[in-house]
Amino acid sequence: MVNIEPPTSQATPTVLAFDPSLVAKYSIQGPRYTSYPTALLFNEQFTLANYEHHLDTAGTDSAPLSIYVHIPFCRWLCYYCGCNKVVTKRRGVTRQYLDHLAIEIALLSKRIGASRQVTQLHFGGGTPTYLDDAELTELIHLLASHFNLDANQEREYSIEIDPRTVSPDRLALLRGLGFNRLSFGIQDTDLQVQQAINRVQHTEQIVELVGAARAYRFNSISFDLIYGLPRQNCTTLKHTLDDVIALLPDRIALYHYSHLPARFPAQKAIERHHLPSAGEKLAMLSLATTRLIDAGYIYIGMDHFVRPDDELALCQKEGHLQRNFQGYSITLAPDVLGIGVSAISAIGDSYGQNSRDISDYYKKLDAGQLPIDKGLIKSTEDQIRAYVIMQLACNLRVSAQAFTDKFSISLWEKFADVQLKLEDMQQDGIVIIDHEGITITETGRMMLRNVCMVFDQYLNAHTQSYSKTI
Repeated sequence: MVNIEPPTSQATPTVLAFDPSLVAKYSIQGPRYTSYPTALLFNEQFTLANYEHHLDTAGTDSAPLSIYVHIPFCRWLCYYCGCNKVVTKRRGVTRQYLDHLAIEIALLSKRIGASRQVTQLHFGGGTPTYLDDAELTELIHLLASHFNLDANQEREYSIEIDPRTVSPDRLALLRGLGFNRLSFGIQDTDLQVQQAINRVQHTEQIVELVGAARAYRFNSISFDLIYGLPRQNCTTLKHTLDDVIALLPDRIALYHYSHLPARFPAQKAIERHHLPSAGEKLAMLSLATTRLIDAGYIYIGMDHFVRPDDELALCQKEGHLQRNFQGYSITLAPDVLGIGVSAISAIGDSYGQNSRDISDYYKKLDAGQLPIDKGLIKSTEDQIRAYVIMQLACNLRVSAQAFTDKFSISLWEKFADVQLKLEDMQQDGIVIIDHEGITITETGRMMLRNVCMVFDQYLNAHTQSYSKTI
């Protein structure tokens, strides 16, 4: 048993008690933990045969299935973006891509088939709505022809939206195709900031689209925001937050912009002297956190704020929130099947990633094989650490008893080597540790990635490749 007692004389701090010195202490580079081990650990020792074996095993399961489809195309280059994308306006690129998606879907369905109900579906990119109405309809029909798409209204069928590429009529089509959740890429509503990142979109259009989405009864509307962008400051961010809060999206993801031009070449177009200083970014984080909490949002961790009645908040309260490569979701499916260039699958105890290069993706499919490029099979040690990290990241607590029941070993014996780090975090009011387990405090939600990093055995080799945790 670890010799740590929870604080007794001090009330649990809240996220509103924003401590700049504490935030500065924990503002280091680290993973977002959409998986463990993270994608930087994927390697070519994971072969096509490994992937097919795991697919075949998953094909005998009756549990629900999650499908992710990556659409890489964008009409315009957003300078901040680090996603796998192809910026083009060339006609015909979507036809070639859809034809190869059809090959991949057919190959996958032979192994995992229609025996599992698809309760979660997510279209990401790139810009999924780069596809026109007929192409989106064709893709949904293609998936429905090979997989058992869930018709229940409890399903999570979501799509990422660039507001510049849709109209109210397009949203009506998406609703008719079965999507019930929308994620709008807003980033910032200030014109000068938008010009600096090459993503100009009018707030009036966003207002119109949100109104249409509510009229068409989408279950959830999410906004993505970024702080730390060029020409952004507390004044411009306050106006953006005013615009966003007025629309009351169900979920808000507030991401920190990481300037890594050596890794993401598009960022070379951003002038460094237009970027806010570390102190200015800290002030913007404080402003945004306070404003969103005051507006009634709950900070569930990992950059995400949600309305109190949102499913994510309710699932976290009940202890069964989950996290995958698309972020937080309710617990519906244990396996994720990734389709499209660069897409990542999480099947059983394995991760498999498709080719990131679109030419290689096409070449492998033309040869009649699944376009897997790399991945890994989780060791027993990986599975133990993944359990702890995901319990913390999703449900803000690791139960010592549940850990022992699952792995037949004491949580404290297993992680005795990190006790001093945990003690330091408890002194900072980030975690509470007692005989029942490890609990993240309200203040600790902002340092959630840092707490998860304590249990990451691979961290030192790749730390400089990650974004700042805060």
